[in-house]
Amino acid sequence: MKKIITLSLLLCTFLMAAQSSPGKHSIRLLNVNTKNADFGLNFYGKDKVIFASPTEKVAIVRRNWEGNDQPFLDLFIGDIDSTGQIINKQSLRGEVNRKYHEASVTFTKDLKTVYFSGNNYDEKGKAIKGRNGLSNIQLYKADVESNYIWSNVQKLEFNSDDFSTGLPTLDKEEKKLYFVSDRPGSIGKTDIWVVDILPDGTYSEPRNMGNRINTEEREMFPHIDDDNMLFFSSNGHAGFGNLDIFASKIYDNTVSEPINLGEPLNSPKDDFAYILRDETQGYFSSNRKEGKGDDDIYSFKVDEKIYIECLQTVRGVVRDRDTKELLPGALVAILDSEGNQLQITAASEDTAEYSFDVPCNSEYTIVGTNDGYLKLEKEVTTVNDLDAPAIVQNLDLESEFKLIGDEVLVNINVIYFDFDKHNIRPDAALELDKVIEVMNKYPDLKIHATSHTDSRGTKSYNQKLSERRAKSTVEYMIAKGIAPERLTSEGLGESQLVNKCSDGVKCSKEEHQLNRRTNFSVVKEEVEETVIE
Repeated sequence: MKKIITLSLLLCTFLMAAQSSPGKHSIRLLNVNTKNADFGLNFYGKDKVIFASPTEKVAIVRRNWEGNDQPFLDLFIGDIDSTGQIINKQSLRGEVNRKYHEASVTFTKDLKTVYFSGNNYDEKGKAIKGRNGLSNIQLYKADVESNYIWSNVQKLEFNSDDFSTGLPTLDKEEKKLYFVSDRPGSIGKTDIWVVDILPDGTYSEPRNMGNRINTEEREMFPHIDDDNMLFFSSNGHAGFGNLDIFASKIYDNTVSEPINLGEPLNSPKDDFAYILRDETQGYFSSNRKEGKGDDDIYSFKVDEKIYIECLQTVRGVVRDRDTKELLPGALVAILDSEGNQLQITAASEDTAEYSFDVPCNSEYTIVGTNDGYLKLEKEVTTVNDLDAPAIVQNLDLESEFKLIGDEVLVNINVIYFDFDKHNIRPDAALELDKVIEVMNKYPDLKIHATSHTDSRGTKSYNQKLSERRAKSTVEYMIAKGIAPERLTSEGLGESQLVNKCSDGVKCSKEEHQLNRRTNFSVVKEEVEETVIE
């Protein structure tokens, strides 16, 4: 009973540690904010940021946006100081800041290309209106020069005059571009979409992120971190009111259910444009009442890396390899790629089944053990997807010993040697380790190693070669900690061939290989009786 309780506790501890966690955020209002809308910060390298803010320009006619009677948005650049504040704010130069709105950028890692949102213009700079009568937001691409000047501004090919496309973010490999649009096929008022960036620089057809992400309301401001975590804002998922910030993990073919990042990050007002500087700090925007004006930029710190759980089941049955008899009670452990034991369980009493739930997209080793059987290890790899079917890995254990005629042999795969060689090959070392494991389990066990050659060469030469092979196997085991007095060996040359390949008989290389071998037999009578019974 104590063993069962211990195993259960180990399993529970692992599963509890693997639960999804949004982290706990602490936030701070930045000094760079104005009385108008400041939002949508993105990084330009490690120490600079780009963000949207209205520009107060001296003009005969003040260019205000009908939506909020504030000046139209332009893009600004600033430096991050040692405290996380944004300083040295200045307007971007070049072709970027035009008559109406520009906002929300994402850069390639080499900082030579930028994607950004802006109102719809023709080549002469005149606003283009769609069927809805609006100059809909478009997604643009531009080249970035070393002095922060943007040039060669181009609309992306999947824009349309009749709907909006904007708020871009790139994944880590820069092979996917995510954005927001109200295009046909949207589930709600605005949805998050994605395109593949193809090798020739063109784009795939846009794909909707689906109803785990998108709702009938608004999903906006996506950001993808280096772990393929999607952060976005929504007023359609359950939250604290208006736009809240959520996180969802993107896998190869699936996405996780979004988790709300909680208070104080989220509030009854709009909270959006979440972006990480590293795993525990970053920036977001909000129009909560504690701010300076309309939308404001805040910095945050989070106490732990945001984690979303993805588990896949690994299961199977433990059996005797030869008889297929079930082996209830056999111990099965699962190890991570570094050899650390994560969980251990006993095969069920009724069906000899075992089962583990382990993180997705990882490599594991399943280890099966049972009294009277050799340890068996099997490699498994979980997929990078939610809702994947269980991986079935049955464990067919081999008896530690086998009876061949009057001899009791350690039940391992035959150890083979290369032609005219006596060194231990890597595949042979794996089998020798099994012999060592058995000898460690039975401290009184003594083993006699017999080595053989094929028929090529003279009988006298082959006799000496077989003796060298026997000696090398014993030396390997001694080096691994087996006492020399527990080991004996002899070479039998070509006297005990396992097939027809004697002198003068034409055989293939594979047939000759079968004769270059070493076997291990049990010596001590009382141990022989014990292990056979």
